[in-house]
Amino acid sequence: MELLHTGAFLPAEWYPQSGMQLTWPHAATDWAPYLDEITRTFVQFAEAIALREPLLIATPVPDETEAQLSKGLSPAALANVRIVACPTHDTWARDHGGLSLIGDGNVICDFKFNGWGEKFEWKTDNAITRHLFDAGVFNGRLVSYDFVLEGGSIESDGRGTIFTTSTCLLADHRNQPMTQQQIENKLKTTLNANRVVWLDYGHVVGDDTDGHIDTIVRVAPNDTLLYMRVEDETDEMYDDFKKLESQLEGLQTAEGKPYRLLPLPTPRPIYYDGERLPATYANFVVVNGAVIVPTYQQPNLDRQAMDTIGKAFPDRQIVGIDATVVTRQHGSLHCLTMQFPEGVLKA
Repeated sequence: MELLHTGAFLPAEWYPQSGMQLTWPHAATDWAPYLDEITRTFVQFAEAIALREPLLIATPVPDETEAQLSKGLSPAALANVRIVACPTHDTWARDHGGLSLIGDGNVICDFKFNGWGEKFEWKTDNAITRHLFDAGVFNGRLVSYDFVLEGGSIESDGRGTIFTTSTCLLADHRNQPMTQQQIENKLKTTLNANRVVWLDYGHVVGDDTDGHIDTIVRVAPNDTLLYMRVEDETDEMYDDFKKLESQLEGLQTAEGKPYRLLPLPTPRPIYYDGERLPATYANFVVVNGAVIVPTYQQPNLDRQAMDTIGKAFPDRQIVGIDATVVTRQHGSLHCLTMQFPEGVLKA
């Protein structure tokens, strides 16, 4: 199998970062009914990121966004923010953002984003990475693919293993008529991976991505997997997540060893407009020196989740940010971000 970027690799999220992308909410997004609330959350989130590394913000209303940030951020954080004027439809940077390969020159992989299988408008957000590249924010070359791949659908251990879910990558309107083996080969060649681990269970009620892995299982240093565990036998997700746990217990590393498994609690069900929202602690964000963890106004479970994530990242500060408003649009904190490894984002 011929690799497309010989010598390059997709680093793990805890690799040193040159910055992080947020795509800012505005009145023409689905956040409009509670725009003030979500903007306050974004400002708090931006503060937590920009105190630790550069923050790149894509927004079609740069003056308005700058005013919000100037009012809400500390001077130290504000000095670390770069705003780029850019047409946007929604805010899920994890899925429309570029995936960065490093190691033999930087490659910003611009995979196709099609609204999670053409469920929502997508063409504006599919162009964001190209727009940012043309704005000169990246060190490296941009390579575009006519292959649907959302950043939330994969996890990398930085050593050649890619984790994903069959429910998402084989879902309708992504890359049909490609088979699972053809999709696996595509992941290996474009991301310079040695192997792909497929997970088949763990659908979070309220998730409309067809099962992004970053809502259920996350990779951490030292062959550690953090995963969502459902302990309430009356929960409609219980059986599916027991199957996920069993599958994880049977996994082995590339060296043939079992993974260290750290279960995360499941938040008590949260509802909005009669819908159960996909609240999950697995959707945390790794930044330089810290891990930012979504919280859900459930103090005991929030603390349990933060303590568990701290065991996986003992050398980082654990920071909680209330993500209850974020979940109203069926995502959480990690879904809003895209990190850029060291050397990729221009200073």
